[in-house]
Amino acid sequence: MQGLLTIARYIDGLNRWVGRLVYWLGLLMILIGVYNATVRYLGAYIGENLASNAYLEAQWYLFGILFLLGASYTLNSNGHVRVDVVYGQLGERGRAIVDLAGTLLFLLPFCVLLTWLSIKWVSFSWQTLEMSGNPGGLPRYPIKTVVPVAFVLLGLQGISQAIKAAAVLTGDRERLQDDTPNADDERVRNL
Repeated sequence: MQGLLTIARYIDGLNRWVGRLVYWLGLLMILIGVYNATVRYLGAYIGENLASNAYLEAQWYLFGILFLLGASYTLNSNGHVRVDVVYGQLGERGRAIVDLAGTLLFLLPFCVLLTWLSIKWVSFSWQTLEMSGNPGGLPRYPIKTVVPVAFVLLGLQGISQAIKAAAVLTGDRERLQDDTPNADDERVRNL
């Protein structure tokens, strides 16, 4: 079990790193939105078109990246919404059983399916160097690549969560103490 918990720690570290990186994309998305709105009104005031579809699409792309790549970080931070009617009443062992079953029966098959289905879609987009249909729009193939990457990361985080749930069920809970989030994760979670 110690070897599996080491793997879980590496997966957790990877997804925390990706989450922190993606965290800053939110600020970039806001700055692009402010810039786009400002130049649109400024352009209307001076009679010039200063705005571009590229700025608007960049905001959409950044939001997509935040949502897709943030999912694995959110799972790692235990931030996903749960139906607490039954789950909240269970003890640690009961929650571990629900988490393990949910991960193995739903999360991992879902991630495998969507990764598999998106590969052909992304591959075609790269082959054709797909561009936005909007004038002045951005290429679509880079953003489409984020879809399978996101589901691979989410699947890896699911494997980590399953390992940790299994550790609780096998009595290796004390080895999980090394997996507690650090102060930065707690600070980010409380924002």
